[in-house]
Amino acid sequence: MSTPTTTNRQAGQITALVALALWAMAALQPLVWQEAADGTRLPQYLIDLPPAWLAVLAGLAAAGLGLRPTARRGSWAGIALSSLAALGWLQLPPAQASAGAGAGFWLGVLALGGLALLSVQRGAALEGRRGDQALAPLLFGLWVIYAWQLLVVALEVPRVLLPPPALVLEALRSHAALLGGDFVQTVLKAVLLGWAGGSALGFAVAVAIDRQPFLQRGLLPIASLTSTIPLVGVAPIAVMWFGFEWPSKAAVVVLMTFFPMLVSTLAGLKSAGRLERELMYSYAAGYGRTLWSLRLPAAFPFVVGALKVNATLALIGAIVAEFFGSPTSGLGFRISTEAARMNMALVWAAIAVAALTGSLAYALLVRLERRVAFWHPSVRSR
Repeated sequence: MSTPTTTNRQAGQITALVALALWAMAALQPLVWQEAADGTRLPQYLIDLPPAWLAVLAGLAAAGLGLRPTARRGSWAGIALSSLAALGWLQLPPAQASAGAGAGFWLGVLALGGLALLSVQRGAALEGRRGDQALAPLLFGLWVIYAWQLLVVALEVPRVLLPPPALVLEALRSHAALLGGDFVQTVLKAVLLGWAGGSALGFAVAVAIDRQPFLQRGLLPIASLTSTIPLVGVAPIAVMWFGFEWPSKAAVVVLMTFFPMLVSTLAGLKSAGRLERELMYSYAAGYGRTLWSLRLPAAFPFVVGALKVNATLALIGAIVAEFFGSPTSGLGFRISTEAARMNMALVWAAIAVAALTGSLAYALLVRLERRVAFWHPSVRSR
């Protein structure tokens, strides 16, 4: 009977064989079609392009390492060789938008796809040995960005539709001060304060409902009603009530984050075991002692889960709210304004800032959960 490890190893070997075959075929096919002065198209092969030598040799070596189980040093060598092959292929004229791509170039792209799968698999294996959970996601993200850059340039996709990552990075560098002001306006003011206020309000209402069950009949329907109000409907109203500055966006974020925290906290407070509750009752513990010593610790993973969900909801809510009225700063304002100007590189730069902020907030909350609730079965089992 095959185990998951054996199955993964066999899949990796098949991927390595396919990558080897693709590299061999790429070396025999025209890599580039260069246009001559008289208009004729001249093929260029591997021997004419030194960066391609490096890429093919490194790719063959990386695929060869994937044919057999490798130790930790061999896994790192495979990742390094795959990266070297990717960098070499990125130097070819089609990847620089200076010549047309031949069949060999696209065969090499497919081979790089195989190397990407192998490197992510090696990264996951290294995670298990070192306890680090970031290597495989990091490699996957880097390969996605690499494929984005390579394919957008080689296929000559219009920049209005999808700018390459290099152009987005240049926009991040050249407009760093502008995007920094947008980050402060949207994230540090509207998102952070609204997320904290909405989560705290939802937590407090959940504890009140748990303490006085009759409140559940009156407060829960109202709370569920707030979650059904469309964002595009409440954002203009919030702007009219609280003005064009960040308080109106924070109010929208409070409304969006209140209900998820309320529902999750109520579920967490009810998750304490019956035997544990009866033990606290036998010790004559009051509601406050039972809540502090038993029910809140049991509810902590639920609360953190709601905080993680609310972190993304808050960012989305604040950015969308800025579409309906904003001062001259903010990520949502920047996205809407620059999209109207067809400055898509700056639009994607603002999107990248928002995405990185949300990912970082999620990662910090996961780390907090592991540090504080390390004893909980839901955390220990990860």
